[in-house]
Amino acid sequence: MQAAKFFDLLWSDFLDHAPSAGAIHGLLGGGEPIVNDHIALRTFATPVLGLEALHPLFARMGFTVGDEYRFAAKKLRARYYRHPQAGIPKIFISELLLDECSARLRDIVLRLCEQVPADAPGNPGFLASGRHWVLDFGTYRALLQESEYAGWLAAHGFRANHFTVDVNALRGFGSVAAVNRALKAAGFVLNTSGGEIKGSPSVLLEQSSTLADRVKVEFSDGAQVIPGCFYEFARRYPQADGSLYQGFVEANADRIFESTNALAS
Repeated sequence: MQAAKFFDLLWSDFLDHAPSAGAIHGLLGGGEPIVNDHIALRTFATPVLGLEALHPLFARMGFTVGDEYRFAAKKLRARYYRHPQAGIPKIFISELLLDECSARLRDIVLRLCEQVPADAPGNPGFLASGRHWVLDFGTYRALLQESEYAGWLAAHGFRANHFTVDVNALRGFGSVAAVNRALKAAGFVLNTSGGEIKGSPSVLLEQSSTLADRVKVEFSDGAQVIPGCFYEFARRYPQADGSLYQGFVEANADRIFESTNALAS
C-alpha cells in the first residue's frame, strides 16, 4: 500500500470517530487544503501487535524510525516514523507495556488480543480496521480503572487516535494560540491538561488539542457513548541549522494522551 492511500484510509475512518474534525477542518482551512503534521496510533505490546511486530508495515511504505520515547507513569513506549517524500505526515505510534501493568489488566488484554487473526497485522489496512474482539462495557470500565489508554484501545481498536494540523503551513493563523482562540470561539472544547498549549519555542514544539468527541460504541451488552478521537494542532520551530524540528517532546505528548480521558471528555 502506498503511503498516500494509507493516510486516506485512516482519514476516512477517523471522521467517523471524530465527528467534529470535518467542521474544524473547514474552520481552519477556509476551503483550502490543510497540511497534516502527523497521525497517532495506539497498540498493545504483544509479539503480534507490538511496535516491533508492526514495524514491517511502515518499512514497506518507505518510513524510517525517528526517535523513541518512554512515558513511565502511563506505562507506554512510543516512537515516530518519517518518510523521505515531502508532504507525507509523520506517524507517532505507542504501545502499552503489559509487563508493567497489573496481572488483572494483562490477563484481560491478552484474552482480547488472542481474538485477532494472526495474519491480520500484515496488512496496513489493519491499522484502520477498528476492534477485532468482543468486549462488554463492564470490561471496558475495569480497564479504565487502571489505564485510560487500555480502555480506549480496547473499545476502539486499531485506528488513528488523532490527526494533527501543521500550524506552520496554516494560512491566516500565525500561532497555536490563534488557532485555540478560533476553536474556542466556535464552541470547541480544548484539552487543558498542562495548559491549553503544551510546549514552547524553547523546546522547538508547541501543541494543543481538542478533547475527544463522544461517540456511540457498540459493546457486546449494548451501545454506550464514550470518548472517541480528537484533533491536534502543532507548530514547529527552527533548530540551530535553520531546519524545523521534526521530533516530539515527551512532556507535551504525555498531556496530549489525556485528550481521550473518559473523565475529561
